[in-house]
Amino acid sequence: MVATYLDRILADHRAAAAADSRPVAELAARAAEVGPARGFRDALLSGSRDGLAVIAEVKRRSPSKGDLQPDLDPAEVARAYALGGASCLSVLTDEHWFGGSVADLQEARAAVDLPVLRKDFTVSERDVYDARLMGADALLLIAAALSADELHRFHALALDLGLDALVEVHDEADLVKAVAVGATLVGVNQRDLVTFEVDTDRAVRVAAAMPASVVRVAESGITGPADAARLRAAGYHAVLVGESLVTSSDAAAAVGALRTA
Repeated sequence: MVATYLDRILADHRAAAAADSRPVAELAARAAEVGPARGFRDALLSGSRDGLAVIAEVKRRSPSKGDLQPDLDPAEVARAYALGGASCLSVLTDEHWFGGSVADLQEARAAVDLPVLRKDFTVSERDVYDARLMGADALLLIAAALSADELHRFHALALDLGLDALVEVHDEADLVKAVAVGATLVGVNQRDLVTFEVDTDRAVRVAAAMPASVVRVAESGITGPADAARLRAAGYHAVLVGESLVTSSDAAAAVGALRTA
């Protein structure tokens, strides 16, 4: 069986987690001293009341597309997104595969008042604590990358630490796992885990199975207002958009166009 992008990325992260010997109790003590998080889920709900909320992503590269904007200034990009009306930011912190860093997240968050999602591959308790310690307001949990027990434990720990948890699903089976752990913030990634190709019908299909109480986020393959309008009509509160924004000549205007789609 051919290893997918996700398989290879997760193998790297799980190897790093296995080698991480930092005492969990020490991380917990430090995390307890971090100031309050900005409400990520609440910001999406607020932003969705007068349009489609936008989670605008600071993204330097991707495994499938290569370099997108490798020399971007995280603070400058964050300010442009905020000017355009973004409700939240997403910042890649994976270094090897996406060219991101903890510094990118901290610089972006310091530049604006928006809540920030740590976009990375959470595979251990320490990853959850790290998200809190670096100043993130939310973290990503990929249902397909975690066992039911891991998803339950990491989701509960994130909430205990004051973080919001965006549980990412790819199909109805993943959605069942997300709902089982009490997820109230769910993202549907339209990118296929095996081929990395985008299926633009995926989010619309999965939305029909979501409980009414869930804040819905559509991810990947959103290239402009037409895509955003379709997702809004399908019941999504927000879209998470990276590539089309970081490669835009006017990021603020591009965010604004998505907001009013």
